[in-house]
Amino acid sequence: MTERAANKPAAYQGAEYQRAEYERYVAIGDSFTEGVGDELGDGQVRGWADLVAFGLASAATVPPTYANLAIRGKLLAPIVTEQLEPALALGPDLLSICGGGNDLMRPKVAISYIVDLLMRVVDRAGEQGTHVIMLSGANPSAHLPMGSLMQRRGDQLAAAVRPLFAGKGMPGVTFVDNWADTELGQRRFWSADKLHLNARGHTRVAAHVLEALDVPVPGEWGAGATAEAPSDERVQGTLAYYREFVLPWIGRRLTGRSSGDGRPPKRPELTPVDLG
Repeated sequence: MTERAANKPAAYQGAEYQRAEYERYVAIGDSFTEGVGDELGDGQVRGWADLVAFGLASAATVPPTYANLAIRGKLLAPIVTEQLEPALALGPDLLSICGGGNDLMRPKVAISYIVDLLMRVVDRAGEQGTHVIMLSGANPSAHLPMGSLMQRRGDQLAAAVRPLFAGKGMPGVTFVDNWADTELGQRRFWSADKLHLNARGHTRVAAHVLEALDVPVPGEWGAGATAEAPSDERVQGTLAYYREFVLPWIGRRLTGRSSGDGRPPKRPELTPVDLG
């Protein structure tokens, strides 16, 4: 173990600390991993997983290839049943998984069920010798309607997964505890819908992941990290907010639809990371 790794905050610690260069990185998950909230000028989304791939490529002797199978709106069970095997079929040596946030927003949720699904990912990846980055989501509860429910359930999930994955808990797993990052809960890291991180928030999560993997974080990522949120991001509880974000979400729940229905993965095949 390196001296730097030994001194990592608990939120960044994983079970393996030696620096590794990964050849194939695949991300699975929901809107958080797809990158919703970090919209580019052409309408595409970027997000923390894209940034992690960029960081890995920037530090590697031979840049890795990268695929992202995440689709917004997915519950954890569809993530595992629909994305895990296609991801492993790509032969990754590094797989990231974050899911369960949409489950926590449903009327009923069993925390033990979420934990069992996460363990299924770890066990299946371990069979293939794939290292897993296990992430918890950032905490949006301070800004959301009924945020206290999200806070309570998120705390319960965090309490269940930390003993399994944090610190030196499980070989082959690096745990990145974004839920424990209280600063990440501040409004300047969140997009206008108050549910998804903005570009600044996604960059902070990417930095957490790279630090956990003992990979240098690009210095330019710190630019603007302490800036105030734009005025339109600070609007709380307006009719426009409920009309644009809350009511469509309720409508999808009532009709059994998802924002990701019919949507393909944004990066279904391993392709080289653009360092340009």
